[in-house]
Parts: sequence; structure tokens; C-alpha cells
Amino acid sequence: MGILNSFLKPIVAAGIVATAYLQPLVANAADIDALMLQLKDADPADAARIADEIQLEWNKSGSASADFLLKRGREALERGEVSEAIEHLTALVDHAPDFSEGWVMRAGAYFHAGLLGPAVHDLEQALRLNPQHFEAMIGLATLFEMIDRPKDAYEAYRQVKAIHPAHPDVTEALKRLEPQAIGQEL
Repeated sequence: MGILNSFLKPIVAAGIVATAYLQPLVANAADIDALMLQLKDADPADAARIADEIQLEWNKSGSASADFLLKRGREALERGEVSEAIEHLTALVDHAPDFSEGWVMRAGAYFHAGLLGPAVHDLEQALRLNPQHFEAMIGLATLFEMIDRPKDAYEAYRQVKAIHPAHPDVTEALKRLEPQAIGQEL
């Protein structure tokens, strides 16, 4: 009985710790879902505030080491040290491959390095993890425009419009791309 007891104590402790860490993540998912619903019907002023709240939630990885790597990557980008940012953000996606914000941030670093293919890949990965990540969609649409894929860019912007109708850049982008993506009436 003593051996079984000494074996079970660490397992029970690990279960309690895991539960304590997972509960806030579940609450955050519910918070994000509620915010996403509010975003669809919000006027532009409220939409900007709600989008900022969503972004704050997306920035929470649930891991102190992942948060540290994200912070280091952002700081390196702000200093213009793109190679260093890519290193930190690569460590982040290796450490936390299910954290979509890590992929989005590394895509931004790749973009600044002129590596558009890897940037597209990372944004697509982020969207596989979080299909409602409207900032990743906008990044993808922007990249599609840059590489002369107007139909793909238009479709990405349409998806953003469905999620975040009041986004200030999306309506303009759709109008700009519509003739190339859909064609013009005669």
C-alpha cells in the first residue's frame, strides 16, 4: 500500500495542477466566443475595442515560457532585428505548436525578412488552429495581393468581413479587388 500511495500522490498532484491551468483556458475560449458574437454586430467604434479585447485573449498562451518567447520575438521585431525575432518565434512555435498567435507573429517576421512563402505557410497554419483569426486572414489577403493573386485575396477579405464587418480596411479592399476577382459589368 505504501508503494501505491507514493506512486499515486504525484499523479493526483499533477491532475490538480493541470485542472487549475486548464480552467482559465476554457473560460478564455468562452470569452472569445462571446466577443466574436459581439464583433459581428458592433458599430465601428465598439468593433475596434472588441477586436482589441479579442487580440488580448489570443495573446494568452497559457504557458509562461511561450509568453516569454512571444515577448522576445515582438521586442526583436520592434528593434528591427528580424533574424533574432524569427529565432525566438521559431522556438515559440516549436514549444507551443497549437498557439496560433505564435504562427501569426512568425509570419510577420518572415514578411519583414521578405520571405513571403514561409509567411503564407505560417498564416495558413494559424488559421488551421484558429479559423476565426481575422488578423491572420488580413495578413494572408495582403500577401495574396502582393503576389498577384487577387481572387484569393478577395476571398480572404470576404471571410474577414463575415467575422469582423466593421474592420476599417476590409470594405475598401473588397471594392478595390472586386473588378479583378469577380470581373466588371459591361
